[in-house]
Amino acid sequence: MAQIEGEIVIRRPVEDVFDFVADERNEPSFNDRMFHAELVTPEPIGAGSRFLVASTMMRRTVEMTVEFTAFERPRLLGSTSRSVMQGRKGRPLVIVGSLTFDRVREGTRMRWSWQVDTPRAMKLLTPLVERMGRRQEQRVWSSLKRLLEDQEDFSP
Repeated sequence: MAQIEGEIVIRRPVEDVFDFVADERNEPSFNDRMFHAELVTPEPIGAGSRFLVASTMMRRTVEMTVEFTAFERPRLLGSTSRSVMQGRKGRPLVIVGSLTFDRVREGTRMRWSWQVDTPRAMKLLTPLVERMGRRQEQRVWSSLKRLLEDQEDFSP
């Protein structure tokens, strides 16, 4: 199992950052690998909400179902994601983890912690998955930071 963790500080109030991130439909605006995100359960968004998302991974389209397992505004957002690359059979890639949001003097400290249950065929690649995952998460959340900090009139 791969473990991917990190943190970033965003110069925005914790409620603003939480609300923007908690609506998975916003992710394509800051994650250049994600091109579709759709809420498939009724509003409001909360624990049990599910999203269908599509992104690219290793030049393949990956569809993923993201379910919020914890929703404690504005502190904690837990999720389980299950994905399968199109055209491939086998056990899905499962990612379980959480985002935490803490008030700090500069704005919001957002931390991520993901456990990636790699399919059996990928077990030997776990160190590579961790390294690539850390880089990708840092890139995605740095893009979110730029997006939110550059908006003068922010509304989630």
